[in-house]
Amino acid sequence: MVVARVLVLVPQVGVRVDGEHAEVFVGVAMGAEGAHGDRMLAAQRDQELAVLPDQEIRVALPLAGQVLVDERPTQGAVYTEDVVEAATAGDAVASRRIEDERFALFAEASIVFLDLPDAVFRGYDGDDQLLGAPRPDDEAPFETLRREILRLEPQQVYVPLGVGGHVDHQLCREVGLRLLAEPERWVMPGPEWAGMVTFYEDFPYSWWSGFGSLDNLPGGALDGLPDGVHLLPRYADIGDQLERKVQGVAFYESQLKRLFGGPRKMASAVRLEAARVGAAGGLGRAERYWDSYRP
Repeated sequence: MVVARVLVLVPQVGVRVDGEHAEVFVGVAMGAEGAHGDRMLAAQRDQELAVLPDQEIRVALPLAGQVLVDERPTQGAVYTEDVVEAATAGDAVASRRIEDERFALFAEASIVFLDLPDAVFRGYDGDDQLLGAPRPDDEAPFETLRREILRLEPQQVYVPLGVGGHVDHQLCREVGLRLLAEPERWVMPGPEWAGMVTFYEDFPYSWWSGFGSLDNLPGGALDGLPDGVHLLPRYADIGDQLERKVQGVAFYESQLKRLFGGPRKMASAVRLEAARVGAAGGLGRAERYWDSYRP
């Protein structure tokens, strides 16, 4: 089953449901692995919206034919007046929030930001810091994300692999590894994370570096992977979703020139990356995921 999925920014939660299949995407920084990659945490729990961390994007869309109602203060109507006014006045954060809302509507997804600030608002400055190791006092938002993921009861959880080393992506990867390391509980049993947690390759970092295998990650990146749990590559054919993915990335107008040099070069990068990964997997156009697995 191919589900056209979504991308998101630093810690947030998005919802994408196809029939009865619900998934959670933990997203980070701009990048849209359109059909299946760099996107939001997606999930559904009965009639609730899926939730993840970051600013305050608000989308309320019906899932599985149900009208969604949620009283969480971080949810509300799309395009709130204060956000629009701030974006018009040149507020970069508000402008990105508008882009997120437009993309979520386009992707038929629902997102709830958990008000966790991006790295640049936590004191990181310049590429050396943003693409370096997280500071000792900057811990991964494990409890916040774990609580929301459990609330949503998803069938699948996607977290960034941390290709490129962006500090926010690294911290979200740590959350995924810590979920996999949780011991089995016999009282009030929780989910079996192995098989549920999947790592996605961060675009455009994967494109820039020509990422091909886990060996391309920096040393120690997966030290938190528990004994007995393995990561296996899975290729998803996105040939029928590729142009929709290009359209999705194009919603992030504020990022296109800085990251790609403009919309045409962005479209070329998305298509070439899909062809590169597809060739590695013996498919036409593809994305690659790393599924957790316990024999």
